[in-house]
Amino acid sequence: MKLLYGTGNQAKFLDMKQRLQSLHTKIQIVSLRELGRELPDVWESGCTPLENARLKAQAYYQAFQMPVFSCDTGLYFDRVPDEIQPGVHVRRVHGKNLTDQEMIAYYSGLAAQYGGLKAKYQNAVCLIVDEERRFEAMTAAMESREFEVIGTPHRDGITEEGFPLDCLSVDLQTGCYMNDLPDGAWMKETDGFLEFFCGVVEQMQL
Repeated sequence: MKLLYGTGNQAKFLDMKQRLQSLHTKIQIVSLRELGRELPDVWESGCTPLENARLKAQAYYQAFQMPVFSCDTGLYFDRVPDEIQPGVHVRRVHGKNLTDQEMIAYYSGLAAQYGGLKAKYQNAVCLIVDEERRFEAMTAAMESREFEVIGTPHRDGITEEGFPLDCLSVDLQTGCYMNDLPDGAWMKETDGFLEFFCGVVEQMQL
């Protein structure tokens, strides 16, 4: 079965394709780039990653009329005031969508102010197969491991397109910057996304 991944972030597309490699005989992930068509403008007005994943999946399903899934992520810090908690607005600060470099500057300043920020990502996915079949999840297994956002960027200034905060994020288990770790290593030992799609494959008897 072909599944359209409703994201314009090519780095996230490639990351997900790698995660689901073991299911390649069951499902084939298609990127928006491959369609070569105008994309819908999706207003991500949800308050949680799951609400935004639903909005995106529904918009792409209506636009392309094929099985589609979308994901969304929220960044959550320990012990910070609510007004600076990023949540689902990781890139949008004070009403402005930040560039990658602006994000690095903003979050490094925030980390310097607080002496480092313990954090985790919460993730969600919504898959729409057709009008009757929809699967979704936002589980603990989809969360990242706990990490720390620090005020000093990676010594080489390395940034990865689509994941700008990895150059400020240090994995608490290894002490390594996220962008020095292998792909997917920041996830918990159980990959919740792979679990989700394995469950879909089983329920649909693919």
